[in-house]
Amino acid sequence: MEINLTPLLPAAEVLLTALTVLLLDLFLRDEEKGLLAWISVLGLAIAAGIIVILWGSQEGAFQDSYLLDGFSLFFSQFFVGVALITVLSSAHYLKETGIRQGEYYALILFSTFGMILMASANDLILFFLGLETMSIAVYVLTGMWRERSEASEAAMKYFIIGSFATGFLLYGIALIFGATGSTNLSRIAASLTQPGNPWPLFFYAGIFLLLIGLAFKVAAVPFHFWVPDVYDGAPTPVSGFMAVGVKAAAFAGWARIFLSQFAPLQSEWTYPLWVLAILTMTMGNLLAITQSSVKRMLAYSSIAHAGYLLIAVVAGKEDGGQALLYYLLTYAPMTLGAFGVVMVLKKGEKNYEAYSDYAGLGFKRPFLGIAMSLFMLSLAGFPPLAGFTGKFYLFRSAVVAGYTSLAVIGALNSLLSVIYYLRVIVMMYMEEGGVEGKSFATAPLLYAAIAIGVIGTLYLGLLPSTALELSRVAFLSLR
Repeated sequence: MEINLTPLLPAAEVLLTALTVLLLDLFLRDEEKGLLAWISVLGLAIAAGIIVILWGSQEGAFQDSYLLDGFSLFFSQFFVGVALITVLSSAHYLKETGIRQGEYYALILFSTFGMILMASANDLILFFLGLETMSIAVYVLTGMWRERSEASEAAMKYFIIGSFATGFLLYGIALIFGATGSTNLSRIAASLTQPGNPWPLFFYAGIFLLLIGLAFKVAAVPFHFWVPDVYDGAPTPVSGFMAVGVKAAAFAGWARIFLSQFAPLQSEWTYPLWVLAILTMTMGNLLAITQSSVKRMLAYSSIAHAGYLLIAVVAGKEDGGQALLYYLLTYAPMTLGAFGVVMVLKKGEKNYEAYSDYAGLGFKRPFLGIAMSLFMLSLAGFPPLAGFTGKFYLFRSAVVAGYTSLAVIGALNSLLSVIYYLRVIVMMYMEEGGVEGKSFATAPLLYAAIAIGVIGTLYLGLLPSTALELSRVAFLSLR
């Protein structure tokens, strides 16, 4: 049987780069290992170029178990971009902490490879393989700062809880296979549209278990308990990578499985997700208010944003799908940028993550103060920044779909989040002394990553039309 290799090219390039980095790490001297960051950047840039060349293609491989379509290309480019920014922002951090560079960059790339598989999978088995590839790499990344006990604790906690969630997902796949005789999503979807085809109860149990497994990955309440300790204990660039990349990969699976192939069953799973969305955004915001650490605040903030994204899943159809993809685009630069600023306030093994450490930052480091202010205001949903535009289309999709109450609750939660986001800005510009005597990372690549975040936050807020159209076309390409 002849295999069409074209759909595999973006994922294959990322995998090849990871293997190259891993191999070169064995031969390079310690003082030469900074080269591995540039090799990773080059490999990711080539992958991004391949995706651009393939844009608009519609092909399948392995009997359509792996799809190359607008949706998979959209998310592949998204994951490559997130990995690229993570690599750029990590170089200085790795030198400061002594984390092994070769292993770190290879694991970032392996995780990105798994994310691309998840977004391209049209088979539940392949989706599971992608999820596990991503998850195992991130488990190891979480504990890579071996000298820090919190990192080892976070990695162990993430591994145990993540394995538990994987069990739910795998049992769900098994039940669905038992009911339908297939794990191919297209075949399952075709059987769902056949009239007079009653499904056994365990088929719906399988759907429910799939929802639970994905809810763990996006940190939806009540499956969120791992997030604050894991984000806090993990190296800061890894925390940003998880907050954006891992979350987006899970929502890519949610979109392809539930908003596309399982759309005929929407009435069965809409109400549970409606409740889940409200609990997630409300609890995330309430817990974020109580934090004294900026990094832990961002961890709980990511939970709240998972709740906002669930609004789009509940809304479904074209408006919900477009809003979901566009909000992920807006969420990436402001979140990665915020974690980048947190990385600047670090020296050696000392982390400056308390709110008080940011006092006077706006005057001491004007660029960092302005950048962090933009990220906080955007995350809170202030116009005309990206966060406002993203939330507008999220809430609009809910209203159009008839879930006005959900949109109102989302808007009220967005107002609630202003409390802890503005607290950072108040500390930077209305308090003094926090940054006195503290050293700042002098890392051009890290500052470049923050600048990319600033540009993305402003561009997606002021000129959203292109990104909105890309999101719409990508979602409509699902088949």
